[in-house]
Amino acid sequence: MARDRNKNSAIVYSTAADFQTKPKQTGEAPTLPPEQQILKVLLDRKKRKGKIVTLITGFVGTEADLKDLGKRLKAKCGVGGSVKGGEILIQGEVRDRIVGLLSAEGFRVKKAGG
Repeated sequence: MARDRNKNSAIVYSTAADFQTKPKQTGEAPTLPPEQQILKVLLDRKKRKGKIVTLITGFVGTEADLKDLGKRLKAKCGVGGSVKGGEILIQGEVRDRIVGLLSAEGFRVKKAGG
């Protein structure tokens, strides 16, 4: 007999008549509108063998929306990059251009890190 590990397998038995299991939360917050988000744009070269990347942090929303934003920024700048750990990495020193693009989309943007 296989146990279903997706359900609350830690609960064995309850004597309460009105007992309800709590559904597991997904952990992703709904995407806030651009006007309510404050994004930080900084230049970084740590652990990148001296190469400079533009790093965008502070996005509140789903992973799919973050990937979509990263894809649009990479296409408009004509560079590569990735989306990892809730951050967008854009290859190269394009901080000023990213700040302009995000401001045009309605995001509140702060330059960080020098």
